[in-house]
Amino acid sequence: MTPRNIGEGPVQRDVRAHIPVLLSEVLEALRPAAGEVYIDGTFGAGGYSRAILESAPSCRVIAIERDPDAFAGGQQMVAHFGGRLILVPTTFSDMERAARDAGCAHVDGVVLDIGVSSMQLDDPARGFSFLREGPLDMRMSQSGPSAADVVNAADEETLADILYEFGEERRSRAIARAIVKARTEAPITTTKALAGIVERVLGRPRKDDKHPATRTFQALRIHVNDELGELERALEAAERLLSPEGRLVVVTFHSLEDRIVKRFLQERSGKVPGLSRHMPVSHAAIAEPSFRILNTRGVKPNEKETEANPRARSARLRTGIRTHAPPWISH
Repeated sequence: MTPRNIGEGPVQRDVRAHIPVLLSEVLEALRPAAGEVYIDGTFGAGGYSRAILESAPSCRVIAIERDPDAFAGGQQMVAHFGGRLILVPTTFSDMERAARDAGCAHVDGVVLDIGVSSMQLDDPARGFSFLREGPLDMRMSQSGPSAADVVNAADEETLADILYEFGEERRSRAIARAIVKARTEAPITTTKALAGIVERVLGRPRKDDKHPATRTFQALRIHVNDELGELERALEAAERLLSPEGRLVVVTFHSLEDRIVKRFLQERSGKVPGLSRHMPVSHAAIAEPSFRILNTRGVKPNEKETEANPRARSARLRTGIRTHAPPWISH
């Protein structure tokens, strides 16, 4: 979702924090039109939903939000747009049911803004940021096992695998070992406690360097919320839900997410990298392409946007246009 500039001071909510990254590029790719129906899979503060509804008269948006706080905060916008905005409290992998309950067998566009929202990062009580003291939580839905549950219960090998797979942390084993040792003395329950353990392993950050706990917190957040699994299921759901010529627009913020989206669109468009004629025939080799790729290299923010919000530099937008082919069989 929308990244923000994180400082050490008290929480500051400003308009910039709630303007989605690549907003104009998303609208250009999605091309909202009057009377059509769109899925906003990551409602957050409602930036994409509002822009879509304001850009195309009589269009409708089915917005999805798994965070109870954001869902409650969106009710004013629901009232403002009347029946044109339907806000559903679920995960975006559940978009087919959300659309069906809204009376839609198919939709004309799906937009996904992947990751953690500015509102979640802004609230120390949610435990997403290591820059402020708060409970080690990280649950977007505010239900299920928390990050504290994971770091205090998972064995050393499991912790190392989580940090390496989801955070691409090269020193994952050393950090996992330190976590296991620290929790024998006292449970790890706060963001500062975990960040301190990582700092003792990797050293304190130098000026302007990325904080050493960044990858660890990213990994735990992704694991706790099953973010990559959610993304994979959502892409397949969008493929089944989109009408011919419907558009799938996805904004990602790190390589793990982007790799999944890129691979999905390459595969579904018939551009599977490394496919060998000597390998057994796969579904990818014989299925009719279900998408056309609109921007092969992806779209990045322009200099003006990255100057206003440096954390937007990692954003990348990819778009696929649905063909008339049937959806592929899920793996």
